[in-house]
Amino acid sequence: MFSHPRRLAASTAILAALALVTAPAIAAAAPGTAPGGAPARQLTHGLRDPFPQIELPDRIALPDGFQPEGITTAGPVAWFGSRADGDIYRADLLTGDGEVISQGPGTPSVGLTVDARGRLFVSGGTGGGARVVDGRSGEVLETYDFGGGFVNDVVLTGDYAYFTDSQRPVVHRVHLGPGGRPTDTVDELALHGDWEQVDGFNANGITTTPDGAALLVVNSTTGGLFRVDPGDGHTDRVDLGDAELTNGDGMLRVGRTLYVAQNTQNKVATVRLDRAASEGTVVQTRTSDDFDTPTTIARFAGALYLPNARFTTTPEDDTEYWVTRLPLH
Repeated sequence: MFSHPRRLAASTAILAALALVTAPAIAAAAPGTAPGGAPARQLTHGLRDPFPQIELPDRIALPDGFQPEGITTAGPVAWFGSRADGDIYRADLLTGDGEVISQGPGTPSVGLTVDARGRLFVSGGTGGGARVVDGRSGEVLETYDFGGGFVNDVVLTGDYAYFTDSQRPVVHRVHLGPGGRPTDTVDELALHGDWEQVDGFNANGITTTPDGAALLVVNSTTGGLFRVDPGDGHTDRVDLGDAELTNGDGMLRVGRTLYVAQNTQNKVATVRLDRAASEGTVVQTRTSDDFDTPTTIARFAGALYLPNARFTTTPEDDTEYWVTRLPLH
């Protein structure tokens, strides 16, 4: 069973976000168990927006040749993984300044997320595994070899880190100890039920359902959104009517609203879900002239932030990469 994270008070969150800019230490919701054994809740992707009125850069430059894919945030601090060599880049969303904090292993870093203690859980793409990195120092804390095909995205709950595999019909699972500490215990959930494995990229973005009882996984090739039982891997297709999320990549859920980056379509779909995520409606699709294959999503100060992977551009050492800020209103 997932555990329910306790939420920090708003004033604490604002102070913690300010500390992130200057320290940068990490603060986010801490895992715990809700009274009565309430169902699972995903650990937060970042603090509540503490700076809703300030003017922020609409574009943040990343290092030339970086080849970004994933993004995760805690307050105004963002981290990105490089597909080129696995480097981790940390940036300040208030100023756009940043630096590489961790040298990669020579294989990709794709989807990533940060926990309450500033640990980054990083999907290893073609490397077939994952690693855990200190978000402040860049030190590699743990490494995992899943024997995967393409380990793509990750979501944290109180008890597990779940990683999708785009080339195998499984979700890899790292068991977490007290305080969300990653352990040496790993296993996998075989996807079955409504799940259909096809040629090309399959499981990609992952998050949790609004009621916290299950996982949500998008299939990039079929465009289907699936509700996955975290106990046995059984999947049910979410009823989106006639809508499909083709090229669905990173996802961000805020309450019952799900944002899905549709990478090569250069758009973001907004899906309104019921609590169990058995049904949903695509209520809006947005794009930006600044998009060039946006892959993943984070939120800060009333806007979405999406790194542009530029999949259709041949990467060179001097190829420019950037993050697009997309205001929510």
